[in-house]
Amino acid sequence: MNKILIIIGREFSTRVKKKSFLITTIAVPLLFVAFYAFLMWMMLKKDTQNRQIAVINASSIETPLEKINNTDFVYTEENISQEASADYLQKHGYYAILWIPANVMEEADITVNSFSQIPPELEGNIRSQLRNKIENIKKAAVIAETNLPDLEEKLEATKTPVRIRTLKLSETGEAKESSSTIASGIGFVAGMAIYMFIFLYASVVMRGVIEEKTNRIIEVLVSSVKPFQFLMGKIVGVASVGLVQFLIWIVIGLVSVIALQSAFMPNIDMESLRNTTDLATMAQTNNLDLEQLEIAKNIAQTIDPSYIIGFLAAFVFFFLAGYLLYASMFAAIGAAVDNETDSQQFMTPLTIVLVAALYIGIAAMRNPETSIVYWASFVPFTSPVVMLVRMAFGVPTWELLLSATLLIAAFVFFTWLSAKIYRVGILMYGKKPSWKELYKWLKY
Repeated sequence: MNKILIIIGREFSTRVKKKSFLITTIAVPLLFVAFYAFLMWMMLKKDTQNRQIAVINASSIETPLEKINNTDFVYTEENISQEASADYLQKHGYYAILWIPANVMEEADITVNSFSQIPPELEGNIRSQLRNKIENIKKAAVIAETNLPDLEEKLEATKTPVRIRTLKLSETGEAKESSSTIASGIGFVAGMAIYMFIFLYASVVMRGVIEEKTNRIIEVLVSSVKPFQFLMGKIVGVASVGLVQFLIWIVIGLVSVIALQSAFMPNIDMESLRNTTDLATMAQTNNLDLEQLEIAKNIAQTIDPSYIIGFLAAFVFFFLAGYLLYASMFAAIGAAVDNETDSQQFMTPLTIVLVAALYIGIAAMRNPETSIVYWASFVPFTSPVVMLVRMAFGVPTWELLLSATLLIAAFVFFTWLSAKIYRVGILMYGKKPSWKELYKWLKY
C-alpha cells in the first residue's frame, strides 16, 4: 500500500506542477464565465440603434406601423420599384424600405429591402404590430356587422393564457415546482463534461504508460514495484489531479454565478425570486423584462441548494467511478502497445461505447422513460453519462444506488482483468499484439 501511495504522490505532484495544469485550471473556467457573461449581456442589452425605415403603404390601413423602440417609420407617396430600392436607400439614407400591399387584409405578404440583415427582434415586432392592426380592423368589422352589445369584451374574454406548472414529488410526497428542461439541460452538460474528461484523463494514463514503456523506465520500476501497484498508483494519481481541478472549477463557478447575479440582477434576491407569485411587480420594480425574470425564476426554483449538493455529489462520484473504469482499460492498452498509433484498434470499441452513451443521454432529454435509456443508466460503460441526465427527471434512490454499485463492481472486475494484461504487456516490445494474444494474456 505504501508503494501505491508513493506512486500516487509522484503522479500527482509532477502533473500539478506543470504550467499546462495551471493554465487549464484557471483559464478554462474563466473563458466559460466570460462566454456566458457575454451571452447574458447580449440577452439583457436593449436595442439602441436608431433606424429609419421608408414605408410604401398601398393598403387602406392608415399608419399600419408606428415607432418601435428606436426605429421610426417614414411614409412616402413615391412609387418605388424593387429594382430601384438600392438607389433610393443610398440617396435618402434609410435603413430599409418596406412595402405593404393593397390586399394586406387578405394576404399579409410584406417585403423589406435593406443592405443589412434585419434583426430578428425588429422583424418580429413589425410582424406582431401589423398583425394586431389587421386583427383589430377585422374584429371591428365583425362587431359592426353583428351589432351585438359588448361583443368586443366577450371576444377578449375568450382569450385564455395557459401556464403549465410542473411540480416534482419527492419520495416523501413533498411537491416542489421545477423546470425539467433546465434540470435536464444541466444534466446533459454534466454528462458531456464526464464524456470529455474520461477521454482526457484516461488518455493521459495511456500516454504515460506508453512513454514509460518506450523509455524503458518501467523496467527499473517493476524491479521494486508490482505491475498491479504501479497500475493502481498511476490511475489514482491522475484521478486525484482531475478531482482537484474539478473542485477548483466548482469554486470558481460558484463565485462566478454570484458575481454574474450581482452584475446583471443586482437588486434581485434569489430566495425571494424563488418564492414570489407576483413576477410582474418585481419586474416593474427592478426594471427587468418579465420573460427574462420568468426564466430566472425557473432556474432559481430548479437549482436550489439541496439540488446543487445532491447533483454535485452524484457528478463527482460518476466522474471518478467512470474515469477509474475506463482508465484501467486505457492503461492496459498502453501497456500492450509500443505507440499511440497501435492503440487505435483497441480504443475503437471503447470510443464507440462512450459515443453511444452520449447519444443515449441526448435521447434521455427528450424521453427519459424509454427502455434503452433506463437500462443504459445501469450499464457501467454508459451509466456515468446517462444517469446524470435521468436524475433531472427524478430517479428512485434504489436505482441510483444500484447504478453506483454496478459501476464500482465493474471497476474492480475490469481493473483485475486489465492488471493481467498490464503485467504481461508492460515488458513486451517490438510486436503489435492482436485481440487473440490479449485473450491469452488474461489466462496467464
